[in-house]
Amino acid sequence: MKNQNRLATRLAAMLAAGLLISGGSNSAAAAEYTLVEDGKLTVAFNGDMPGTSYENGKLIGVDGEIMQLVADRLGLTVEPALMEWSAEIASVKSGRVDIMHGMMGWRKSRSEVMSLSDPIYYFRATIAQRADSSMCKLSDLENKTVATITGFSWVDELKTIPGLKLKLYDTSDGAMRDLVTGRVDALLADPPLVQYAISQNPDWGVQQKAFCEGENPDYPQLTKAGNIIFAANIDNPGLIEAVNDVIAELWADCSIRDIAGKYGLTQDYWFDPGPSNQRTGVDRPADWTQPSCK
Repeated sequence: MKNQNRLATRLAAMLAAGLLISGGSNSAAAAEYTLVEDGKLTVAFNGDMPGTSYENGKLIGVDGEIMQLVADRLGLTVEPALMEWSAEIASVKSGRVDIMHGMMGWRKSRSEVMSLSDPIYYFRATIAQRADSSMCKLSDLENKTVATITGFSWVDELKTIPGLKLKLYDTSDGAMRDLVTGRVDALLADPPLVQYAISQNPDWGVQQKAFCEGENPDYPQLTKAGNIIFAANIDNPGLIEAVNDVIAELWADCSIRDIAGKYGLTQDYWFDPGPSNQRTGVDRPADWTQPSCK
């Protein structure tokens, strides 16, 4: 069903009397979008923390709290749709859900089949290590035993670091145990997941550091930052436009940093896009600037 324009929706949400506004708008400038169910934002998520979960009638997690704020400010009620990650993209593309979230990275291929939001925070490869270690350079990994997860994008780059002994794991749990017990010197896994685990377990004596030498063209997966985003149906661009308006507000007052901090993501690199901008000329205009909050 056609949803009322977002400006009217926000106005309705602020009216104490709770007056209803009919769909449609006379304003040519106002974006319109469709919803699976009028007045509700049907949100696909997989429940993996610290990104997403659902508790006491609200989305939680870093991505979840931001999505909940988006819905609230658009005057919509969240309709949660818990599913496996593999089903989320298909559900968005088919229109069974309005939007998806959950530590989802921007990719050019995804921008060709879905409408992708502005970043809600950034991610980059990080080195999990013991608290008395200070590794943050590619050269720091030379001649070290390094754990990572099978299939991660930086595996091939790690293999080219001189003397590095690579150990591949099927899950982060086993790799983290080996880091804590000293069987490996460093771990490169899902950065938000690792940071959340560290924040919940201070007795592990583990910290995580981002690579500190800047971008290296020979090691793009290890040294470049990426966007964490939301995604909607490609034929529903007005929804992402409305979502982006709220995301811009959260960057402007640094609310995004406050939300992320609740889940252990306190370091500056989660809010710094770095010098590269992969989206200009792809799904953003040439003058688009990535938001930041340092």
